[in-house]
Amino acid sequence: MKQNSLVLYGRKDLRWTQKEVLFLEKDEVLVKTIAGAISIGAELPQYKETDITEKSPQYPNETGYESYGEIVNVGDEVKSLKIGDRVIAFYGHKDYGIIKEHKAIPVPDDIHYSDALLIILSCDSAKGVLKLNPQKEDKVLVTGMGTMGLLTVYFLKEYMNVDHIDVIEPIPSRGKLAKQLGAKNVFKDISECPKDIYNHGIECSGYKEAFITLQKSLLKDAGLCILSDGNKDVFELQPEFYEKELKIIGSSDGWDYFKHSAWYFENVKQKGAILSNLFELKIGKEKLIQCFEDLSEDKINPLKVLIEY
Repeated sequence: MKQNSLVLYGRKDLRWTQKEVLFLEKDEVLVKTIAGAISIGAELPQYKETDITEKSPQYPNETGYESYGEIVNVGDEVKSLKIGDRVIAFYGHKDYGIIKEHKAIPVPDDIHYSDALLIILSCDSAKGVLKLNPQKEDKVLVTGMGTMGLLTVYFLKEYMNVDHIDVIEPIPSRGKLAKQLGAKNVFKDISECPKDIYNHGIECSGYKEAFITLQKSLLKDAGLCILSDGNKDVFELQPEFYEKELKIIGSSDGWDYFKHSAWYFENVKQKGAILSNLFELKIGKEKLIQCFEDLSEDKINPLKVLIEY
């Protein structure tokens, strides 16, 4: 069997490559991809070579990390999964993926792949929120209503039951989505944001101006969690950080993808398909390379891209 993978060979140099898949290890499963996603905030800077966290990128480099598919074969010692099961995995832009049994996240049959694919970033955002541990009566400010920001608002409202969530987002359509997910106030410009009133701040924009605004908006001894990738701007501590004795919390990856998925899938069933609205563009896999080019040239600006195989 042949596996096709989308590989980055240099700046804006994506190519489909093919290799033969010969056999499975005893603890592996073979997944036929049904759908995938582009995580624009993480993948586009890599494609454009503008990620400030990667000074000397190494090539060739495989792309993507959000995949949904059906198991078509299993290793001899695989017990918890079977042929026909649907799973979420981290193997990226490939038509087939080989993964370890313990890394495949099972997906219920009644969950659509557009909802299932968001489990990874949902769990990543949840980890940062859980570290801050806001209480129901606290006021929380979230900057940037990209996918991470919107999923953060969703978790704050649905899991943490926070009453007062404000966001900063200049794009009206994204502000509208934030409102639908539970935000109370949407500030289109950082100048509209009040100072010294928030118990917690969460940075999801990747821009230094937003990070500065968070520090000015927080109360003394407040916590500030950085969920954005940090690949756009260099963040700088302001006088308010020291004067208010603020705390910065970093967060990377998810807290527990399997435990989080149990809550997430049940919540999606109850709340309906509102999160699938984050996918503002749907393409076939044959248009992936062109999609990255269009994204890099600002011809399109979707929140998130859904890829069907």
